[in-house]
Amino acid sequence: MSDTPFGFGLPPEEPEDGDEGKKKDQQSGGGQGPANPFGFGDLSGAGGFGGPGADNPLAAMFGSLNPTDLGAAFQQLGQMLSYEGGPVNWDMAKQIARQTVAQGTPDGTKDASIGPAERKAVEEAVRLADLWLDDATSLPSGSGSAVAWSRAEWVEATLPAWQELVDPVAERVGAAMGDVLPEEMQAMAGPLIGMMRSMGGAMFGTQIGQAVGVLAGEVVGSTDIGLPLGPVGKAALLPANVEAFGKDLGVPEEEVRLYLALREAAHQRLFAHVPWLRSHLFGAVDGYARGIKVDTAKLEDVVGQFDPQNPEQLQDALQQGMFQPEDTPEQKAALARLETALALVEGWVDAVVHAAAKPRLASADALRETLRRRRATGGPAEQTFATLIGLELRPRRLRDASRLWASLTDARGVDGRDGLWAHPDMLPTAGDLDDPDGFVHREQLDFSELDKMLGEAADKRDLHKPDLRKKDDDAKDDSKGDDAE
Repeated sequence: MSDTPFGFGLPPEEPEDGDEGKKKDQQSGGGQGPANPFGFGDLSGAGGFGGPGADNPLAAMFGSLNPTDLGAAFQQLGQMLSYEGGPVNWDMAKQIARQTVAQGTPDGTKDASIGPAERKAVEEAVRLADLWLDDATSLPSGSGSAVAWSRAEWVEATLPAWQELVDPVAERVGAAMGDVLPEEMQAMAGPLIGMMRSMGGAMFGTQIGQAVGVLAGEVVGSTDIGLPLGPVGKAALLPANVEAFGKDLGVPEEEVRLYLALREAAHQRLFAHVPWLRSHLFGAVDGYARGIKVDTAKLEDVVGQFDPQNPEQLQDALQQGMFQPEDTPEQKAALARLETALALVEGWVDAVVHAAAKPRLASADALRETLRRRRATGGPAEQTFATLIGLELRPRRLRDASRLWASLTDARGVDGRDGLWAHPDMLPTAGDLDDPDGFVHREQLDFSELDKMLGEAADKRDLHKPDLRKKDDDAKDDSKGDDAE
């Protein structure tokens, strides 16, 4: 689990001028230090808040801004206070994400528009990948189109999915914080509570925007984290990030692109032709969110002892884990269900892609191991997502799941393996990952027969409905005849 399950905090970036920059940063109160107790990050470069003046909150916000920037800052503050939407200000999240992308990645790579050559290369890679996958899986193509995205386009395309993922968590936290005040105090402080909700929505939106912006600098497609973040049927690659991924691998760029296209196209097949899978994964995140609780005793203590001259204590309290998942069987089950499902998705993709690539790409083994390590150890993208919703959406048992799917292929063939996706109850469980041989050779339930029986029963019920209506009409006619007599 993340050390700050819902802190929405990101580690401060290293200053460009090394130790001297650190000293200046500490003196000026920049970054996530005392001058920035509410976790808004250093947005001074983006026309937002930040700057010197740790002892003066207003100076910390506006002291270093010129008149133009000051106007922009007041405009942003007005947007924050006037927000009346849900638990997260998604307009602000989008704005901050775009600003983060525009600043570039730590290695100095800037975002750029996609050119015709890059677009064509991605389309051809996805088209070839789909042809190769036809031999490795019985699931048909799920890529209605292939698109090449810039980082900014990735942000735009994936925000609806982030909203679906994050809103339940933010709503739960917001409700828990509102419950801290007694009812009579809530009635008296109505306008103040409304303002705090607006500020809370802006705070969450700012932090999510920063996190998604950082993530956009690393992902290579729309399904990197095992969840379908992009539109249905669109296989997407980010050429700039694909190039950065393969930079030091010693593998030709076209092979790297093709291997990543295989993974993207395999994910698309799975999510397109297993209709219950997306809701299963997102539902597990929602189930996890319902189990989040706020340590109200700690929050009451912080609010009661809050010293305006020492505002960093609020940030310290958040960093110490004020928001924690409940240690209940339901919460553990939600987390286990999510982790197992992610492992099964990634394990299936890993096995299928390897079967398709191994006979055709000399670099298949090396690329497979690189991606496994990337997923298993968790890079900045994984840490960012863990901060977003308090979960490490990293399949800890990727290798176990991949071995199980490979064993199923050997024992039952491609059709028998892929047939398990027909119903969630047919999939391996966490226990099955401990005993893959036992699962592979276990007799499976045939849900097709059950569905057939249920369908026949429904047909028979429908056939009897007209008779029942006819009896009703006859009874009414008899009743009318009796009244007439």
